Amino acid sequence: MNEDKKNEQALNDQDLGAAEEIISEEAGAEEPEIEKSIEDLLLEAQAEIEDWQDRALRAAADFENFKKRMERERASMLKYHGESIFRELLPVVDNLERAVEQGVVDGVDAEQNLKALLEGVELTLKSLRTTLEKFEVKPIETIGEPFDPTIQEALSMEASNSVPANHVVGEYEKGYHYKDRLLRAARVIVSSGTADA
Repeated sequence: MNEDKKNEQALNDQDLGAAEEIISEEAGAEEPEIEKSIEDLLLEAQAEIEDWQDRALRAAADFENFKKRMERERASMLKYHGESIFRELLPVVDNLERAVEQGVVDGVDAEQNLKALLEGVELTLKSLRTTLEKFEVKPIETIGEPFDPTIQEALSMEASNSVPANHVVGEYEKGYHYKDRLLRAARVIVSSGTADA
């Protein structure tokens, strides 16, 4: 039995030796790579580091320039944010100036001057309302509606036979919404109920 083990061991050793020869022959067939020296590798690494540092500095500079440009644009936008609204209001000013000029015409009686002035002012008011609607500024309808302290400010109370108590009888100033916000609360007169009560 010992001999069998020895024979088996010899066969295994032969197989192992043959395998090693095959591996060494295959390795010898390939060209061995020329290894770079440590100094060359160090120089390449330093060059790569310098390249990445340069890229990082450029990226940081680009980001700083971007921040400055955005800040300038933001400041400009804030400074001139009302420009489009004022541009739309200029025709209203022109119409008011024309109405005033038409209201005082020499050689025409006062009644005609007043009538022309009134027509000009009405047209200008219509133009102004159109401009406000364009910018989503809308009046709050209050007369005949129940009093709502979130959008109305009661200045006085008045007895009314036609309007129920705690409803709006009249307005001193209209209220306005800008988009979904209250721009100005309406100043109103609230009904206190019938005069008999």
